[in-house]
Amino acid sequence: MMTRSSSTPEPAGTPEPAGTPEPHGTPRPTYAERKYRTVTAVQRRLNAVLRRLPTQTLLETTGRVSGLPRRTPVGGRRVGGSFWLVSEFGERSQYVRNIRADPRVRVRVGGRWHAGTAHVLPDDDPVARLRLLPRFNSLAVRAMGVGPGLLTVRVDLEGSGSR
Repeated sequence: MMTRSSSTPEPAGTPEPAGTPEPHGTPRPTYAERKYRTVTAVQRRLNAVLRRLPTQTLLETTGRVSGLPRRTPVGGRRVGGSFWLVSEFGERSQYVRNIRADPRVRVRVGGRWHAGTAHVLPDDDPVARLRLLPRFNSLAVRAMGVGPGLLTVRVDLEGSGSR
């Protein structure tokens, strides 16, 4: 194999020397993608425990493929006849995808289940919304969320009278 002198510039578009392995074609995941994968892996294990706690707030959606109930621990706040939360992964969250397919949900707040209709609010400012939600949850959402992926969800609770 011939080597080039360091004083000779290599012309643009020159192919790699023989014997250099070709790149495998898969781009290296971005920081945001690596963070998403890591956080979802941790949440998958943590949520299995949190779902069992009687005081944990849960959002129950209907699985868009399976049709089975899917319970996700969430943080948020009830304000009048609505429950507000911010999804740290926005449209990538499985519960947001389930809401898009079927907005009828249930929310367990303070140990009681409430039926309602969920609304994904892409025009709402999720960062401003987090300031109105419980501080600990808001810190966790900011820490786990990825970039501009935050998304506000409002659940209008049935039989609550006000919005």
